Amino acid sequence: MTDELMDFREALAKYDPVLGLEVHVELNTNSKMFCGCSTEFGAEPNTQTCPVCLGLPGSLPVVNGKAVESAMRIGLALGCQIAPWCRFARKNYFYPDMTKDFQTSQYDEPIAFDGSVTIEVDGVEYVIPIERAHMEEDAGKLLHVGGATGRIQGAEYSLIDYNRAGVPLIEIVTKPIRGTREKAPEVAKAYVSFLRDMLRSLGVSDVRMEQGSLRCDANVSLMPRGETELGTRTETKNVNSLRSISEALRYEIQRQAAVLSSGGRIVQETRHWHEDGGYTSPGRNKEQAEDYRYFPEPDLVPIAPSPEWVEALRGTLPEMPSLRTKRLQADWGFTDREFGDIMAGSALDVIEDTVAAGASPASARKWWLTELARRANEAGRELTDLAITPVQVAALQKLVEAGTINDKLARQVIEGVLAGEGEPDEVVRSRGLAVVSDSGALEAAVDRAIAADPDAAQKIRDGKVQAAGALIGAVMKEMRGQADAAAVRALLLERLS
Repeated sequence: MTDELMDFREALAKYDPVLGLEVHVELNTNSKMFCGCSTEFGAEPNTQTCPVCLGLPGSLPVVNGKAVESAMRIGLALGCQIAPWCRFARKNYFYPDMTKDFQTSQYDEPIAFDGSVTIEVDGVEYVIPIERAHMEEDAGKLLHVGGATGRIQGAEYSLIDYNRAGVPLIEIVTKPIRGTREKAPEVAKAYVSFLRDMLRSLGVSDVRMEQGSLRCDANVSLMPRGETELGTRTETKNVNSLRSISEALRYEIQRQAAVLSSGGRIVQETRHWHEDGGYTSPGRNKEQAEDYRYFPEPDLVPIAPSPEWVEALRGTLPEMPSLRTKRLQADWGFTDREFGDIMAGSALDVIEDTVAAGASPASARKWWLTELARRANEAGRELTDLAITPVQVAALQKLVEAGTINDKLARQVIEGVLAGEGEPDEVVRSRGLAVVSDSGALEAAVDRAIAADPDAAQKIRDGKVQAAGALIGAVMKEMRGQADAAAVRALLLERLS
């Protein structure tokens, strides 16, 4: 990295950043946008293709109705107008990942347009104006082999996987976002996070950024303070994590400020974000719309959603994430910090389902953010990928509350459930984990602990109750953790009073 950077605060003292965010959403339809090929992720390369998605001569596309419905629901959730009539266009460009040498997209007639959403960053609300949400197909995937970066520069050769070609995409494009000042990187991050939660609640995408089903192109330009004319923008392509969106924009603001302050000129270009080094590098000069030579797609009929269809879909919209989070925080009584931990851990859905299954919000939060989060991190998996359900976590907590097991034993029960040994109560029985309820056995263990440590026993007799910890530990060790610590403590104090 050789770019000169200006201090971020100094850059904001001289310039106002203007953001523009283009988010590509891969829809979770079973088949592709214009053919019946599967969209399943992770299949062997080039096994999910046909003449249509490969663009072979004589093949004719057919629009995926489910994808159109998902696009309309996304547009409605963004507060957009739904076009009463729209059509597809051919976006021409020449690149190996698109066998047809054009992408079927929408240009001047998107299915949804002119909306807005409101997000919150550090207690301040920002309105994000939405220019459009349009339908298109994805391109294939290039794998550059050799070289140090995984990019085409320095690669020995490239491989092409066309499984992804034709997968339905929705591209959500904002209008210029002004007035964010020093919060620009955080506003962009919060907006994409909002979209991820919204799309997940709509059920239209799995929004897995690490798999590319949610990708962000982050545009930014700088205006000298006090001026209104937009500067020249750069577009950092395919940023695939929330943290990277914030860091890439911060870097570009610092880089552009240094260029402008030295009398240089910003080049309108794409940029690549390097996660490992924390910097952007030049891609290609950014084409204008006329360079793509859009023209109407002759093989597809226009789409004309009826008002009745639009209103029917509006009625299917779920509670929006921002309203849902405020409601749940109030219902559960968590502080901002406690609820923030839930959001940061992507645990809201599983905790809500666990509470619905009968657990208290506090206990649900405890299990998902401690023991289960630890196991997910160790396995490099999402919470929702663990082999335990919210219903099972609620059942585990009921066993704790009933005194059948304690928290320490509950961790062993979780281990058993994750290993496929059955429901929580079955694991308790098969592993013999139930708390010992035999008062005779407990009394005998307490007497042995007192006899083994007379000094601690005498301290308790002398009124130093804190000394009971050592004796309680000895009893719990002998009972393999299968004793009720509170009952052990009460019995000790009774014996030594």
